[in-house]
Amino acid sequence: MKITPSGGQTARGPADWFTGDVLIDYVRSPDEQSAIGCAHVRFTPGARTAWHRHPKGQTLYVTDGIGLVSYRGGEIVEIRPGDVVFIEPGEEHWHGATPDRFMSHVAMQEADENGEVVTWLDHVTDEEYGASA
Repeated sequence: MKITPSGGQTARGPADWFTGDVLIDYVRSPDEQSAIGCAHVRFTPGARTAWHRHPKGQTLYVTDGIGLVSYRGGEIVEIRPGDVVFIEPGEEHWHGATPDRFMSHVAMQEADENGEVVTWLDHVTDEEYGASA
């Protein structure tokens, strides 16, 4: 058993990965003991990820607020606390807050054999995001 005491610092989501203000608390990163990466991610109203994909898929567990999620070519779906979203391996997608509400989720993903957990792509345009309005 390994216990990691609380003490990490909240990080701002990089502008290359997100639109708007996003705060990230990393729970764990893949290492020699486990391929699982996990973070608690908080989105301010209107904030969202860029398009991205995960080689082994991703699971989101919504903890607070109201959010949006979509995959390339798919409809935008509203997500709420307690919802669990599984994104298929390699599926290009985005997720974030609604325009007028905060949203938080726990994001879990597994590293592939090369240690990769995510490939970041282009930003979600205002028009793509605005399709939710």
